Amino acid sequence: MESFSLILAIVVVTALAFDFTNGFHDTANAMATTISTGALKPKVAVAMSAVLNLVGAFLSVEVANTISKGLVDEAGIRPEVIFAALVGAILWNLLTWLVGLPSSSSHALMGGLIGATVASAGFGAVHGDVLVTKVLIPAIAAPLVAGLAAMLATRLTYRLGRKADGKASAKGYRAGQIASAGLVSLAHGTNDAQKTMGIITLALVAGGTLAPDSDPPMWVILSAGVAIALGTYLGGWRIIRTMGKGLTDLQPQQGFAAQTSAATVILASSHLGFSLSTTHSVSGSVMGAGLGRKGGVVRWSTATRMFVAWGLTLPAAALVAALAEWVCGFGDWGTALVAVFLIASSAGIWKLSRREVVDHTNVNDHDGGEPAGVVTAAMAAVTPPPAGTVAEDLSATIPAPAPTDPAAPPAKTTV
Repeated sequence: MESFSLILAIVVVTALAFDFTNGFHDTANAMATTISTGALKPKVAVAMSAVLNLVGAFLSVEVANTISKGLVDEAGIRPEVIFAALVGAILWNLLTWLVGLPSSSSHALMGGLIGATVASAGFGAVHGDVLVTKVLIPAIAAPLVAGLAAMLATRLTYRLGRKADGKASAKGYRAGQIASAGLVSLAHGTNDAQKTMGIITLALVAGGTLAPDSDPPMWVILSAGVAIALGTYLGGWRIIRTMGKGLTDLQPQQGFAAQTSAATVILASSHLGFSLSTTHSVSGSVMGAGLGRKGGVVRWSTATRMFVAWGLTLPAAALVAALAEWVCGFGDWGTALVAVFLIASSAGIWKLSRREVVDHTNVNDHDGGEPAGVVTAAMAAVTPPPAGTVAEDLSATIPAPAPTDPAAPPAKTTV
């Protein structure tokens, strides 16, 4: 094992802490729809996801190499820069978890790394071509591709199963959901756990304990896999609630289509070395599945909050990381001050979360949480009602004739 300085040990521990937050922040990606449709009990779902995240961490190192070798110039990057990057990423993860928004842990990490690198070495140390081709373009394309695929898959699923027995069909799709949720968890491990591997590898290169262009050592792969698995098992219940109930109402057919589409996109991106946001992919597929069912709608007010968070992730994490790097530049006492700030802020956010506890016992006690919004109401208004509804509505709006008194004289009719 490599020799460690104190600052390098702090960076590795902080990176694993980020990996832990990534795990509970992104549990919803794999298991929110499975839990919301009742295919799996909440605790069973997160345990299954944790195991498969750990397995997925060993399947590839392409994404790790993108981060450790491609995004920023290794020369001149000090361990303190990476520490500052992790501070920005962790705080953004915790803030968005507190408010239940499924934002991208990947982009928080990228933003933190870019912000700290620019503060330390200038814009020239960031490889803009890699940033555009392997981070920004996938960030835009992933939710669109996954959403379109999920919408088409949902429509095809309902068309093929329109004559099937309802209960048998729902049972079969719940089984399919479990399998597809496992695939998403595996894909999440291959993509997100690798990001922490890449950060630790970059720190080891910056600290002089690894040669440039080295692949992640086995102990780095194992520790990153274990950290994200533990975080996944803890369960990010607030975000699971938003993804499973707050964004749209899913039936088993839709959950199966959403998860299968997202897993396909994530696995393909991991193979190509794209630092993809699994959150963007799964959120897009959930919205696509919501629109794919006749009469199904998306709560666009919740979706809009998510889009805003997505847009703020990179710059917000970059700004915090740049400030942290500036303070770290004052020496050991500056680094210590940033570490104390991180611990105190994390404790404060956790204390705020205790005001309204969300866990496996109440994660599904939610009806959407907010009005459907103008777009959803308009879509619902133009959706053809089921057969018989129009006649029932008309009969409900036409008043019944008033009873007549047999003894009363006949009414006169005026022509």
